[in-house]
Order: sequence, then C-alpha cells, then structure tokens
Amino acid sequence: MRKNILIIQGHPDVSHDHLCHALAAAYEKGARESGYEVKTICIANIDFPLLRTNEDFYSTDPVPVIRQCQQDIRWANHLVIFYPLWMGSMPALLKAFFEQVFRPGFAMEPVDGGRKWVQLLKGKSAHIIVTMGMPAFIYRWYYGAHGLKSLERNILKFTGIGPIKESLIGMVEESQAHRVSWLEKMFNFGKKGR
Repeated sequence: MRKNILIIQGHPDVSHDHLCHALAAAYEKGARESGYEVKTICIANIDFPLLRTNEDFYSTDPVPVIRQCQQDIRWANHLVIFYPLWMGSMPALLKAFFEQVFRPGFAMEPVDGGRKWVQLLKGKSAHIIVTMGMPAFIYRWYYGAHGLKSLERNILKFTGIGPIKESLIGMVEESQAHRVSWLEKMFNFGKKGR
C-alpha cells in the first residue's frame, strides 16, 4: 500500500522561521525523495472559529477549511505532527484545530447513548515531534510529558490512530550543531516514512 503522509505544522507563528518549520521541511524533503505522497496543513495559515459550546462541537458543521483538513486526514495513512511546547502542552491554536477537526462523525462516533465510542480513524499511524527550551529528559521524566500524553491518549488513540511514535527535541536555543543533527534525523525519518 502506498504511504500518504500528512504533516500538521502546529507552530502558530505565521513567520515560518522557527525550528518546527525547518524540521517539517527536512522531513518533507526526505519523504518526497523516497516517493511518498506528502501534504501539509500549516495551522498558522488557516482561519477557523473556536468551539465555545457543546452544541458547536456536536451539531454544527465545520467551516470549509476544516472540512478540507478532514479530507486530508482521511487521505493520509500517516500523520506527522510538529509543535513547540508552550506551558507544558501544545499551543492553544493547535488544540483549537484538533477540537474543530476531530469531531463526532469524523474521528469518532458515540453509540449506546454515548456510553461507547466507535473509533473512525483506525489504520492510521502518527509521529509527534515536540520542540522545547528545557532538556527533553526533564519534560519526559520529571513532568511525565503530560501534554504530549494527553494528545496521544485523548485525541489520537481515542479516535483509533496508532501506533504513535514521539520525538522530543530539547534545548532548542542551544548549539547550532544540535539543530543540524535533528534536521538530519527528520530528513531520515521522512525517508523512512516514520
């Protein structure tokens, strides 16, 4: 089966000059060189409303740009999600995006009066890449990578996505050599479709 890869660029800054953008570009280059089909959703470039009520989540139709994002996720076999760690978790705009996109009827469907959920995104895998200023091992071991685990468990696994790989990149303001090493790793991850 041909691998279709969707990159979800979760950095909310439209300037596109952050490490997350460089990592995603390196990943995409590697994937394309290996012949994978690649699409990208850049959260900073799309305009969508925030969900504010239960009714918004369950009963309103998504705006056209969100419907297109849902089509891109349906198309993909593998999701690669890039974001910077902000206050222990993903940036608010990325969380708002997931709330809009991963709605009932697209990502999961309540059954039995809402006591059970059918996962609608089975068969897709994911790789989450998180950049941060602190050492990655501190986030993982001291803080328990709580924000990352919430994305994995409460959004991706809940909707059937798995297996899920993760890469934590710490101390991003430090040496240039460290960045070059991670860009090479992302290129190689792309080459392998990981």
